[in-house]
Amino acid sequence: MGYIIAIVMAYLIGSSNLAYYIAKLKHIDFRSSGSGNLGASNTTILLGWKAGILVGVHDVAKSALVVWLAMWLFPDLAYVGPVAGVASVLGHIFPFYLGFRGGKGFASYLGMTLALNWKLALVVLALVIVITWLTDYIVAGTVTTIVVVPVSLGIMCHSAILAVILLVGTAVIAYKHRDNFVRIYNGTEFRFRNVNKGKHRVDKK
Repeated sequence: MGYIIAIVMAYLIGSSNLAYYIAKLKHIDFRSSGSGNLGASNTTILLGWKAGILVGVHDVAKSALVVWLAMWLFPDLAYVGPVAGVASVLGHIFPFYLGFRGGKGFASYLGMTLALNWKLALVVLALVIVITWLTDYIVAGTVTTIVVVPVSLGIMCHSAILAVILLVGTAVIAYKHRDNFVRIYNGTEFRFRNVNKGKHRVDKK
């Protein structure tokens, strides 16, 4: 029962989408502009760094919050933290009130990692920044995170079960980024250094 409560709570909190609220306020259709999703990266593409960072902080914080809250409420459940974290990520990606079309889950995944192991989260974040800068693709940093985190935590905690739980989130995020890989192959993927250079399209509602 504790796991069920944690999952429902995490999903509902995770479904909070600041990008959607900002899009409504700005009268911008995020789903037909930029990368077409309601997340921090597309907010950055369409509205610049300030808005993107704001959304990113929100998405990181909500997942970190649910992991800490779940572990505090159910300290006897060994895997309640990662289970809640993955549920939060799925809530961000599939919010019920937006037709199950939300963001792509990277910032929420990072927030989950921060709550589970903040030292690893900082290392991964630094790695993401370097890889994104070198490749000029945001998705490259995303893929690095979702692969490194479950493998690293699984090894560090000597737990294959933990790794498998986290890999559920990894698989869903990788699937949600499939179009990014196609655009990279076609040479049409948005480049990191083009943020704030006006090389993107914003569709008004």
